[in-house]
Amino acid sequence: MCDLVARTGRHQQRYEAGCRLVAGCIPYRYRQSIDCSSDTDEKIVEVLMINSTSGPGLLFPKGGWENDETVEEAAVREAIEEAGVKGDLKDLLGHYDFKSKTHQDEFCPEGLCKAAMFALFVREELESWPEQSIRQRSWLTITEAVESCRHPWMRDALVQGFLNWHAEKSEEVFD
Repeated sequence: MCDLVARTGRHQQRYEAGCRLVAGCIPYRYRQSIDCSSDTDEKIVEVLMINSTSGPGLLFPKGGWENDETVEEAAVREAIEEAGVKGDLKDLLGHYDFKSKTHQDEFCPEGLCKAAMFALFVREELESWPEQSIRQRSWLTITEAVESCRHPWMRDALVQGFLNWHAEKSEEVFD
């Protein structure tokens, strides 16, 4: 049984210029390569994705940014609620616009959303979390994640946001 409870409802939801503001993250970790033919110890990046509750394909954790929290706090909360992971929130990867078919309301009748997506280095996978009864989590390589991603905007966040950010961070480590 999970002691944490997922937030629900829209009464605390943030909006800006007719768009619902959303926060999310791309959870990641490193796995050692099991390549016996190589003398180098190569680390493989894996990202964590969760199933969609409204159709096929996989997603990154994301949800509404509420009035009583920073965008960073919202991204961390969504990772815990939807994917059951905790870790170190890294840099903002970018803002991504999309249209939600399921989240149209009086403040956002068109269903327009703007997501702030962050990188999250995972340090802990929780045994129980608020949405575990409706979510399954999967660790995927970048290639697998690109192929499995349900929404084009999330694919853009992965390819244009996360991969570019990760390449820059990797170069800084070796400089």
